[in-house]
Amino acid sequence: MSETWATKFGLRRVRHDPPTLEEAIAAAQGLSDEIEEQIEIAAGFMSMPIDAVRAEVLKAAKPVKPARVVVAPNREGAPRTVIVERKPSRRLRPTSV
Repeated sequence: MSETWATKFGLRRVRHDPPTLEEAIAAAQGLSDEIEEQIEIAAGFMSMPIDAVRAEVLKAAKPVKPARVVVAPNREGAPRTVIVERKPSRRLRPTSV
């Protein structure tokens, strides 16, 4: 799709490409961690029904990694080491004004 604008420098053509479903899903994943919210966001970007987008979002869903705890073997005289890794949440909390 292209559109033509008349400017003082002459005619200018502007190309408009709507996003693909994969691009809409990637954007929705960047905006929310919740699957249902991602489905609604991607459907809104594409102007498609939620049921049509749901299957594709579930296919593209990132696997959830559980927290990882590593404990070093107990050595005499050495302190015990514990490493805990977890993914921080990207949720924005509403601020009270």
